[in-house]
Formats: sequence, structure tokens, C-alpha cells
Amino acid sequence: MSKPTLVLFVLAGAALIGFAVAAMVERTTHHETTEIGSVAASPQSAPLDWHEWQGPRGERLGFGVERFQVLTHGWRARISIANESKVAFGLDRAQREFGLMLFTSCRHRELDLRNREQALPTTRPALVYKPALPQILEPRTTWSGTISAPGALVARSCMRVVFGTFDPIGKAPDTFPTHLIWITDHAYRLRA
Repeated sequence: MSKPTLVLFVLAGAALIGFAVAAMVERTTHHETTEIGSVAASPQSAPLDWHEWQGPRGERLGFGVERFQVLTHGWRARISIANESKVAFGLDRAQREFGLMLFTSCRHRELDLRNREQALPTTRPALVYKPALPQILEPRTTWSGTISAPGALVARSCMRVVFGTFDPIGKAPDTFPTHLIWITDHAYRLRA
């Protein structure tokens, strides 16, 4: 066999092995996605006690998640919002973003990356608020209650709670965007 023919056979063999490995990786990746995406989370309850803040003391909003539950036919979260600023914030019903986002990873790095790329998961909106959310969150006030919605959640996904949209009424603190939507830094891995 001539040297050029041997090189051709080696290259062809390497290409076949490369295609086989790529196909196997694609099948594995697809299988993992399908597996994660096809199993509903079972009923579960988690005391979370998350407390996160936007802004420095005296000019901040606080976001709390006390407890999260997956129910037989939906989900429920016990949350709170604390306005520790001198400015009121409007909670416009038309722009309401309270609910959940489901991620494949619980790493904060995924949240940052998807936010930068404007590729965040769709918010699974809360449909029930007990008690009702105020239309305006006045300075130095707190709201706490339960948000919930029907629908299954994907097992083994990482749940983050979404709060928003908050629009300052008057001059906002310097550390605030014009429209604030908060997605928790903390995440909870849903069990199968």
C-alpha cells in the first residue's frame, strides 16, 4: 500500500471515530436533557430562609424566601419584600414578574451568563397572592405572603424565585435600575 493511500485510510478512520464520538456525546446530552425535562418533581417542602438585598443599608430592597413547596398540582412559596429606602416602589400589575425560573444548574455563574446573554428561562408566573400584593410598596414597609400557581415543575432542575417589576416613584437610589426585577442568587434543586 502506498504512503498516500495509508494516510488517507488513517484520516478516514479518524473522521469516522470523530463522528461516532460526536454522535454519542450528542445522544448523551440529549438523553440527559430529556431525562431532566421529562420527570415531574414530587411533592416536597423546603425551609429556605433566604435573605438577599439590592442596595446599601438605608437605600435597599430586601427579598426573602422563607419556604418553598412542590404540591400535588402546583407550587407555593412563602416570600417577603422589605423596602428599607426613602422611596416608594410601584408594583405594576401589567408588568408583574413574580414567580419561578428553572435552571439546569444551581451555579450562580449560569444565572450571570444567561442574564448577560439575555437568555433567561421564561418566568413561571405566580397566579395567586395571599394577601394581595400592594400596588405601591411604601418606604420603610414590608409585605410578606404566599405566592403560588398550578403546574408541574421539572425534577432535578434548580429553582430560583423571581420578584418584580419594581419601579421607583420619585428619584431612585443610585444603585437601582429604572425597572428592577430580582432573581434570587440562591437556588433550590428540585427532587424527583
